[in-house]
Amino acid sequence: MNTVVVNAVGEQCPIPVVKATRALRAMTEPGVLEVHVDNEIAVQNLTRMASGHRLTAKAEKRSEQEFVVTMEVSEPMGETPVEEPALTCAPDSRGGLVAAVDSAFMGRGSDELGAVLMKGFLYALSQLPQLPRTILFYNGGAHLTCRGSESLEDLKHLEAQGVEILTCGTCLNHYGLTEDLEVGGVTNMYTIVEKLAGAGKVVKP
Repeated sequence: MNTVVVNAVGEQCPIPVVKATRALRAMTEPGVLEVHVDNEIAVQNLTRMASGHRLTAKAEKRSEQEFVVTMEVSEPMGETPVEEPALTCAPDSRGGLVAAVDSAFMGRGSDELGAVLMKGFLYALSQLPQLPRTILFYNGGAHLTCRGSESLEDLKHLEAQGVEILTCGTCLNHYGLTEDLEVGGVTNMYTIVEKLAGAGKVVKP
């Protein structure tokens, strides 16, 4: 499948969306459009643009200033008019919500069911109109940000859109997971308390 790469690194809103739209309309066969940008706002706007074109989009954060948005194009778009995305050029569209996750399971009773519910909870967070500012993982929740977690894709998608993902370092060490962290950064109890105290709203599954 042909891959078209658009380099919009260093470009400010709405240029990344303009470049991506032009590239889409120039594609004459099915393929993949890969857009490189350097900020979360561009990622959010490109995701909205993909939705307007009814395309599946995935966002990946490769470094602090390198993001890649990939769109799967099943058929040429041509000049077909589509719904224009509502661009957000503000510096930060995340809300004051902080999620605190202290277990790999949601609720009590069946751990098997709890794991399914937790995966659904994290996916639902990624679909909110206004994303959380921070998600904190501690105690058993530390397993969710590490190798083997079924929620890694959703968490990486959230991180790519600017959501801060933090896992307790003491917890990682306790469970022997220090080398297995796959998404976000390591934090300490002081920062966890600071994030919770400064939150507009805290949600705990």
